[in-house]
Amino acid sequence: MTMKRSLFVLLVVCALKATGQARYPAAVEGDYKVKNFEFESKEVLPEMNLHYYTMGTPQKDKSGKTTNAVIVMHGTTGSGNGFFNDRFSGNLFGPGQLLDATKYYIIFPDAIGHGKSSKPSDGMHMKFPKYTYNDMVKADYMLLTEHLKVNHLRLVMGTSMGGMHTWVWGEMYPTFMDALFPLASLPVEIAGRNRMTRKMAIDLIMMDPEWKGGEYTSQPQVGLTGAISSLIFMVSAPWQMQRSAPTREKAEENLARTKARYLSTLDANDMIYAMDASRFYNPEPQAEKIIAPIFAVNSADDECNPPELNLMEPVIKRIPKGRYILIPTSEKTTGHGTHSNPPMWDMYLKELLEISAKK
Repeated sequence: MTMKRSLFVLLVVCALKATGQARYPAAVEGDYKVKNFEFESKEVLPEMNLHYYTMGTPQKDKSGKTTNAVIVMHGTTGSGNGFFNDRFSGNLFGPGQLLDATKYYIIFPDAIGHGKSSKPSDGMHMKFPKYTYNDMVKADYMLLTEHLKVNHLRLVMGTSMGGMHTWVWGEMYPTFMDALFPLASLPVEIAGRNRMTRKMAIDLIMMDPEWKGGEYTSQPQVGLTGAISSLIFMVSAPWQMQRSAPTREKAEENLARTKARYLSTLDANDMIYAMDASRFYNPEPQAEKIIAPIFAVNSADDECNPPELNLMEPVIKRIPKGRYILIPTSEKTTGHGTHSNPPMWDMYLKELLEISAKK
C-alpha cells in the first residue's frame, strides 16, 4: 500500500470513529438445541432452541481459560440483533473501539422467549414453561459453556432486562467473569409502579375476548394495543418526547407510528411471558455474592428506574467492588433508552475494563 493510500485509510477510520460510525463486523448466527431443560418451576422442555449471534474469535490462555469473551444481553421483548446498528455497534465494536471485535469474542444471545429462541408463539402458547430470569441466565450459561466452549467471561453487560440479567450472572456465577456492566436496571425486586405497569400489560391482553386463553389465530389487537401503553411508558423520556412532539398533532402522529411498529413485531403470549419473567427477580438479599467489579449505570430521566426511589444506593454499598453511576438528564439522554447510546456511558465502561484487567 502506498503512503498516500495508507494516509487515506487512516483518515477514513479516524473520521468514522469521530462520527460514531466505525465499521464493525457482521454477526454470525447460530443455534443450540438443549435437551430436557428444567425450569425453576420444575417444568421440563424436551428440546429448547437457544439462538445467538457472535462477533470475533475466542482466545484462550495457556491454561485453556477463555480470555476475551463478552456477553451482551438485550431487553424485554427484544433480541440479540437489536444491537446491530450504527448507534450501538458502531460505537463499540469497530476498529480501535472499546470492544473491538477483532480483539474480543462477543456473544449476543436471544433470551428464552425472545427472538429466534424457543418461545410460546412457536406453538405451545400458554403451555410453554413459565420461565424466570434465573432460567434465562442458566440457559445463557449453558449456551456459553456447553456449545460455544467459553469457560470465562471478560465482561458481562446488558441493557434493561439484560442489565437485570447482569446482576443475576454476578450472583449465580460469581467467579465466571472479570467485570459486570448493567445498564438501566436496579438490583431489587420488581415492585411498585414497575410491577404495576407490567401486570397491567398482562391483564389488558388477557381481558381481550380475542385472546381466547392464548389460543388466538390472529393477534388480539385491543388487548395488545393496551399492553403497548405500558411499553411506551416504560421507555419514555418526557423531555425528548416533548421536543419531538410539541403539538397535539405531532404527538398523535408519533404515537400512531410507535404503536404500528410494536404491533408489527409483538406476539401477545410472548409479551405476557416476557413481562412476567421478572416476577421472582431480586438480587438484593444476596448482593454480597457479587465479587467481580460492577459498574451500574442508570440515567436520571429513566421512568422505569427513577433515581428518586433511592433503591440502588443501599445495595451497591454492600458490594465490595460496586459503583453506581447516574447520568444526569440532558439533551443527550433519552430516558430508559439511554442504555443503547454508548457515548453517554462508554467512558465508564473504559474505566471498568481497565480496573478489571488482569495484571
